[in-house]
Amino acid sequence: MDPKANLDDELAIKRTKRHFRPAHYLLKIQSYSLLCDTGVEKYDSSVFEAKGYKWRLSIYPKGNEKMNGSGHISIYLAIVDTEKYTLGWEVYVSFKLFLFDQIQDKFLTIQDFDGVVRRFHDIKTEWGFHKFLDLKSFEDFSQGYLVNDCCVFGAELFVHERNAKREFLTMIREPLNRTMTWKIENFLSLDKVTYYSRIFQVGDVKWKLLVYPKGIYNGEIKAISLYLFCCDCVLPEQKFFAEFKIRIKDQINMKNHVEKTGKHWFTTSSNEWGFPHFMPLKDLQDACKGLLMNDALIVEGEIIVVSNVK
Repeated sequence: MDPKANLDDELAIKRTKRHFRPAHYLLKIQSYSLLCDTGVEKYDSSVFEAKGYKWRLSIYPKGNEKMNGSGHISIYLAIVDTEKYTLGWEVYVSFKLFLFDQIQDKFLTIQDFDGVVRRFHDIKTEWGFHKFLDLKSFEDFSQGYLVNDCCVFGAELFVHERNAKREFLTMIREPLNRTMTWKIENFLSLDKVTYYSRIFQVGDVKWKLLVYPKGIYNGEIKAISLYLFCCDCVLPEQKFFAEFKIRIKDQINMKNHVEKTGKHWFTTSSNEWGFPHFMPLKDLQDACKGLLMNDALIVEGEIIVVSNVK
């Protein structure tokens, strides 16, 4: 026997004890010695179902000699009834195998070290432990595993489903069609608290511009308020990031625009973001600044960076 191979086997196995029984299967063997006397090399348990698949335990009472398991009990978890699966099927499983300590009323729990996930497929339909437990310990009455020629094995498994939801987040700088232009006519005559622009689509997200003509505080501070509003924040899990600019255009010189920059993650509970005190109304109405011409205001929104989730 290769000492290194034996050491590698031991290092790959984690052994603990616990009180609660295995979740999916128990196999009680009465007259264990008589089973061994039959000369059977391997005993296959009946089929049990767990996590939507069918399984069985395969036990080698004297060890699986082909896998260097002599002098030990070898035990394996096998997936069965696989003929109905489509070509190329795979099942990823973490599992534990058990042996009941009848004296301490605990289950010896054996599993792969570090919780290795095993891949069952059409070529490899069973995984387990060549050296589950050495026969000397198993047959020692004081250990509690074989009492009155009776022992109890068990199995518990977790299937790692491959249908996990996937999300792909991309941050896009300077997306196409990123500028939103809104001309507001008859500005001084507007008598509602808020007004929305038409919908603008930037990438996959729809936006509106939002204005409070007399300010968000309805004239108390005498400043115009401007916001970016996300139309697509409908479901609680939806969120969209935008770094953006909002500006009021200089309609005379076309260069002295009043502009502010913001950034925000837009959600259902916070679907608008902007500037409550964008600029004082008296400055807005100053004819020299060219911002309000013929009672018309031109507001622009520009998306600098936007998130895209697929």
